[in-house]
Amino acid sequence: MTNPVVTVTLNPAIDQTITVEALKPGSVHRAKAVRHNAGGKGVNVASCLADWGVPVVATGLLGTTNAAPFEALFQGKGIADAFLRLSGETRVNIKIADLSANDTTDINLPGLSADESALDRVQEAVRRLIGPGTPVLLAGSLPEGLPVDAYGTLTADFASAGARVVLDSSGAPLAAALASTGALPHCIKPNRHELEDWAGRPLPTNADLLDAARQLRQRGVSVVVVSLGADGALFVDGTRALHGRLPPVQALSTVGAGDAMVAGLIAAFQQDGGLEDVARLSVAFAAAKLGCFGPNLPDPAAVRSLASQVVLTRLADRT
Repeated sequence: MTNPVVTVTLNPAIDQTITVEALKPGSVHRAKAVRHNAGGKGVNVASCLADWGVPVVATGLLGTTNAAPFEALFQGKGIADAFLRLSGETRVNIKIADLSANDTTDINLPGLSADESALDRVQEAVRRLIGPGTPVLLAGSLPEGLPVDAYGTLTADFASAGARVVLDSSGAPLAAALASTGALPHCIKPNRHELEDWAGRPLPTNADLLDAARQLRQRGVSVVVVSLGADGALFVDGTRALHGRLPPVQALSTVGAGDAMVAGLIAAFQQDGGLEDVARLSVAFAAAKLGCFGPNLPDPAAVRSLASQVVLTRLADRT
């Protein structure tokens, strides 16, 4: 029997999405709608995986004061709740969805502080859940109080237990994990800006992105996925590079589309899929999520239909 996927979210959030007709800084707005979703990258990924029918255990750090939205999500979707509770309040992220511009402005509020003993407890909980080949997602930012190399430490430890670690973070935590002298993640999914941050230079073309992705491959990352928004994503492993995309779709909400892409690639890993399967499923998950509010997917048949329509282009072979 396949082990459940384990998602680790050390700095989760409640996403408060406010929809306005047109965002004008300095003006008073009348909201058309407001929604609250238990969020954070790993929570969003767990939610999408549960919709796909993949068994998943969600862990990390939650504040006791406002844990109810998370508990309701986990119970409603059959996600195993292994979160460590800390005193205090999980942060709130305000997302302003601008209908006229079809984009979203994020305001992320501060959240919990944690110490290394809390990190140790999460690490111990995950070690009890994993075996050879278990996908473990480490996702999102780090809460105040944790060392910047926390993801590097966790990656090396879980990889030594045989887990396939997927890391989806950015900035200093991502850079520290990729600079680690221990095992590197099996897979990472930066967007263009995050990859440019790591590379320290602009990456305007696919050839530039491919070059940076292959540098990460040489460092020890097995699969590098570069998300490109409406233009799909690049997928790079040891032998091939693919560009996968779908025609643009009308988005009800772009919030969490990148997390849905991560869920798709993990679902493909669970099926022992090759790079083409990873590309098709992750692009399809991201596109399918655009038609849903919150970290949700439509019926699996709709996702499979999208996956069959993904256009894959093989990029230059490695020289």
